Amino acid sequence: MVAIPIRMYLATEAHSAVAFRQLCPHCQRPIKQQRHCPTDEHVVAFSEVLRGYEVGKDQFVIIEDEDLEKLPLKTTRTIDIVEFVDRDEVPLGLYVKSAYYLEPEDVGVKPFALLMRALEDSNKVAVAKVALRDREHLCLIQVQGNALLCNTLNWPDEIRSTEELNLPTNVKISDKEVQMATSLIENLSDSFNPERYTDEYKAAFEQVVDRKLKGLQVTAPTPVREARVMDLMAALKASVEATKQGKRKEAAAKPAAGRKVKVAAKTAATRPAARRRTA
Repeated sequence: MVAIPIRMYLATEAHSAVAFRQLCPHCQRPIKQQRHCPTDEHVVAFSEVLRGYEVGKDQFVIIEDEDLEKLPLKTTRTIDIVEFVDRDEVPLGLYVKSAYYLEPEDVGVKPFALLMRALEDSNKVAVAKVALRDREHLCLIQVQGNALLCNTLNWPDEIRSTEELNLPTNVKISDKEVQMATSLIENLSDSFNPERYTDEYKAAFEQVVDRKLKGLQVTAPTPVREARVMDLMAALKASVEATKQGKRKEAAAKPAAGRKVKVAAKTAATRPAARRRTA
């Protein structure tokens, strides 16, 4: 048994692009939400609200934060590694939920670094269990750059079956159609760089707000015509040619060799979610 004292930090943060306030329909001023007790007919302040677990009709057990800290569960304050698996075996798409960075405390620096090195050299990830908030999570620990990343996962019974979907079967596709579709994919292929993509929703929303402030009418964009593909090969050929032209335009618009392009990025401080240890 090797115990590594660590801290957990949220690795991601949600950026709410658009936030709305609830307004009164008469005076158009913000309204207040109140927690009302129907038994004693009074308003309960949020700081006074208790957390209850229903065990029967109108029967509740009051649960405090201290009670959750005392759960008879070894993963309450420990990330318990149970096994190691090949990195390529894990179908992350359906399973990944949240992401946390792990940081060693002073006394755990060497075993932490050793775990990172061993995972990297063996191309393995650690399968573990950890209790966060009101439930136990399955999780994966893997090397991410110069850090250890802990991803909480969905349990298998939380993943819905594809049997509910009306998926195509026995569709006849010619070799030429496959070749043309592959050419289209190759023309649009590039290395993954998320910084190339931006969220355009907020900018579009601000345009709507600006027009309403100026008393102008908000007009909807021209709807895209529904494409009815009568000749799949003709549509594929046209798409391939369009992507080739797009590639040529991008190449012509790129800065000359040797010219430096500065990119500004903002960083946000992360708050520790919890102090834990891996075992």
